[in-house]
Amino acid sequence: MVTQQHDSISAASGDATNPPWPRQPAHLDAIRRFRNLARVALILCLIVVVLGAWVRLTDAGLGCPDWPGCYGQLLVPGGEAAQAASAAFPERPLESGKAWREMIHRYAAGVLGLLVFALGVMAVRNRRAPGQPVFLPLFLCALIVFQALLGMWTVTLLLKPLIVMAHLMGGMTTLALLGWLALPDRSSEPWVLGGLRFLGVLALLVTVTQIALGGWVSTNYAALACPDFPTCQTRWVPDMDFETGFKPWHGLGIDYEGGVLHNSARVAIHVTHRVGAVVTLLIVGWAAMAFRRRSGTPALEKAAIFVGVTLAAQIAIGIAIVKLSLPLPLATAHNGMAALLLLSLVNLNKVALRAN
Repeated sequence: MVTQQHDSISAASGDATNPPWPRQPAHLDAIRRFRNLARVALILCLIVVVLGAWVRLTDAGLGCPDWPGCYGQLLVPGGEAAQAASAAFPERPLESGKAWREMIHRYAAGVLGLLVFALGVMAVRNRRAPGQPVFLPLFLCALIVFQALLGMWTVTLLLKPLIVMAHLMGGMTTLALLGWLALPDRSSEPWVLGGLRFLGVLALLVTVTQIALGGWVSTNYAALACPDFPTCQTRWVPDMDFETGFKPWHGLGIDYEGGVLHNSARVAIHVTHRVGAVVTLLIVGWAAMAFRRRSGTPALEKAAIFVGVTLAAQIAIGIAIVKLSLPLPLATAHNGMAALLLLSLVNLNKVALRAN
């Protein structure tokens, strides 16, 4: 009787040599911790991308004329220090609101950099664990360093369009790669994808190109070059100067805040972005519908729906921005939705890659 009671207690509580449930292998725990940290970094990266758009759209990119500090300090100067800061930079007196927006973005980006380096360390330590990515986390560490340099050059080179756009694309690339690391490796029932994998990659590349065009619009202050829709300045084919508008090195040696291009160059940039939006709508919309119709797994069906929803929202926000003359909340949301559309396509391609 005593033995039976002891056995029942042992079975209920377990012991060190014979636990009542199987323990997870150590490498699975390590990969789970890695993926959880990647998800935290992904969320923070999305916030950093939106903050960057907010800074750019409120003309706060030069809110701190030096780097990495702000008027020589780690915090935005206040009181008497603010007067001294303005005296030290007479060409750009301190505006506390703009300075704080810029520094909040820098602080968030700095924390993101620490998280990415932590992912790199974890990847190296767990490199022998089956399923542990190593190259991609280390590449992200190098990308973060380059992003920091682009952030510095954005300030020191006075908002040159090519540097600002490269900084934007670096942030989007970081977001996409973190998304790839954070998203689970879903298993799926065997089925034939055929040419859909190619269509998914094509949709991703088209979206990346359109995001770059949007960055060129923003960095050249061309968002309101066409104040009407669907025409541009009441014409279907307005005067456009593509050579000047897409000259990569214009603006060298000058402060580019507010832009320097003439009207027809800005119109050329804006119209090109609109044409790109139509192409994106057709290609990405086609991909979403094709994957949705032929989805062999619930994961792939949900991924296709996510793409369709974010695409529709992005097109609607883009039209509303023109109709409502670039309200700040919508313009910021347009950047955030572009990031979500990119993530949705990364997710779609990863799910499709796992379907075999």
